[in-house]
Amino acid sequence: MSRFRALSLFVLIACIALAAPARSQPAGALGEDFIHRIRQGETLIDLAARYTRDQSNWARLQSLNQIASPERLPIGLELHIPLSMIPMRDAEARVVHVSGQADMNGKSVQPGTPVAEGSTVETAPNGFVTLQLADGSTLTLPSNGAVELTRLRQFEGTALTDSLINVRRGSVESSVAPQGQGVGRFEIRTPVAVTGVRGTRFRVQSGAQGAHSEVLEGSVRLQAHAPGAAPAEPVAVAQGYGAAVGADGTVSGVRALLAAPQLAEPARTGAAWTTTFAPVEGAQGYLVRVSRDPDGALPVSSTLFATPDIRFSAPGPGTFYVSVRAVDNLGLHGRDSVRSFEGASMLMTSYGLGVSSGAGGLVTLTAY
Repeated sequence: MSRFRALSLFVLIACIALAAPARSQPAGALGEDFIHRIRQGETLIDLAARYTRDQSNWARLQSLNQIASPERLPIGLELHIPLSMIPMRDAEARVVHVSGQADMNGKSVQPGTPVAEGSTVETAPNGFVTLQLADGSTLTLPSNGAVELTRLRQFEGTALTDSLINVRRGSVESSVAPQGQGVGRFEIRTPVAVTGVRGTRFRVQSGAQGAHSEVLEGSVRLQAHAPGAAPAEPVAVAQGYGAAVGADGTVSGVRALLAAPQLAEPARTGAAWTTTFAPVEGAQGYLVRVSRDPDGALPVSSTLFATPDIRFSAPGPGTFYVSVRAVDNLGLHGRDSVRSFEGASMLMTSYGLGVSSGAGGLVTLTAY
């Protein structure tokens, strides 16, 4: 890609992100500053009181943001408020889903387990775990991953959180501020990139080849950097786009995510299920994930296929959801296509009750 075309793409993505209507006033963070987008009728005195708990800080905010008239704040202005000025309290996350083996600080976790600041959560090759933060945001950690919850705080006087997540290994999928209340600071950090969120659904992957960020809803600010170096100037990555960062911290590609496959109705094939779909243009493979919910926050399995010839199954009875996404030559994951299917059938008594296996579970029929 030529330098001119690359610059044009960056400008286009930035314009799309900035033109998108804001659902909330809190708009994430940049570096050590919290960002609040000004709306009609707001004053520096009110904002200083709301966020810093001291209305006299209005003068400092005016100076820091070089505002000529504190009585006439430009609508849409992104007001920078140093996070050091915002009083914080401790916030706690909790585990809401576990499938397979997942550990926290070396000990096995179960749904309901509290997660404190500084904890490290890891999943085994067969493990999945989902965490929920104090503001309702969720983090789903797929198999063979490890993250450190470096900072878990909450603004005093608001429900906004200050969360820093370090991806040590693997990937993280996030749904941030799902109620549309806006974001305090929510950053996913890898050795070569910082992804700062403005209220969105996105994915971050980290590995030996670098890092990927994929935006499904909203927008993010991506700051690439060489290992151990300070983050570079932020690049806006808009909804429907992804960015690949190489192991040296260079942005090797910012492009539209591949389209979702058009899945046919799942069909049972013996003990497993399959679905047909036409190859997605540009796909190098397909990630197939099975979850207990349509949003993919309660995953139970994940498999990468080289072609559209896929197979999947469920660990037990009930309704499950299969999602399929195409993967491009940079390793960026595209949009999901989701279909529901039924899990294993249970052996039933004449009274319509499941037959116990004698080991605490129910007898299922895996092939019929």
